[in-house]
Amino acid sequence: MNSVDSQEYLDGSGRVEARYLAFLETVTTLRPSLHRYCARMTGSIMDGEDVVQEALIEAYRKLDKYDESRPLKPWLFRIAHNRCIDFLRRKGVRDEAEAAAAMSEAVSPAEPATLGIGKAVEHLVASLPPKERACILLKDVFDYSLEEIAELVDSTVGGVKAALNRGRTKLASSPASSPSVRSADPELAQIMQLYVDRFNRRDWDGVRELISADARLNVLDRFAGKFADAPYFFNYDRWPWHWKLALGEVDGEPVLIVLQRGADTWTSYSVIRMRVVGQEIEQIVDYIHCPWMIPAATSISLVGSREMRD
Repeated sequence: MNSVDSQEYLDGSGRVEARYLAFLETVTTLRPSLHRYCARMTGSIMDGEDVVQEALIEAYRKLDKYDESRPLKPWLFRIAHNRCIDFLRRKGVRDEAEAAAAMSEAVSPAEPATLGIGKAVEHLVASLPPKERACILLKDVFDYSLEEIAELVDSTVGGVKAALNRGRTKLASSPASSPSVRSADPELAQIMQLYVDRFNRRDWDGVRELISADARLNVLDRFAGKFADAPYFFNYDRWPWHWKLALGEVDGEPVLIVLQRGADTWTSYSVIRMRVVGQEIEQIVDYIHCPWMIPAATSISLVGSREMRD
């Protein structure tokens, strides 16, 4: 489980600095599209948001070098793209087509034909090598020009055309696939269910019994540090709308889902990841301040019911 726990944007208590929050406010309209791209590149809405966090921290660090005469969005997308590639390398993803791509780029193919499937392509690209995945997302989903894509992925227009043709050919000949399901470890499932039951009762002492003394907490955009130092329960007690937790899966990964109560029903709002070691929770990553994540999910399932997103 990847998560950002950098001290560069935190004050001494682990809270996010006001200056960094101000920076996040300036890019708030770009966050959903950045997340959408990174989620499709990494194959996970949670890994995608973690990568966005890394990219935004890097951008914040480099603000003094940013040329304000140039558009902000392509600059952020390039940083996010490079972070996605780093993430995929860390996972051991190998782009077996890259070696052949150099030879393909020597001949510029005809203008590649579009697949004509719009947003649906987003959920199919995870099977492609990283370069093809990026080029198809940027062209067919985000409508970047070939020149813009070439600059973003550090290639040539011919190289982008070749990657688009290879990727589209593979997608056109591949059967639709369902998201892979990662079965919950029985120990993890048991601890998660206890956590849900106690959290919903606001039995904070009971929740603490499940968490190790050195557990780490990351509430994205708000806090990163030791769980014991965070006003976590206090904040949920004072949350401005009615919530409850439920055990479930998002895109095949076992998670806790934060539900928001509407007029007639509960709807999925956000997710929480956790890592369990030796029957104790060692890490919690809470995405409640990132409401753009759930709409980007391919599938959401709760214990006892199922909610699908196309």
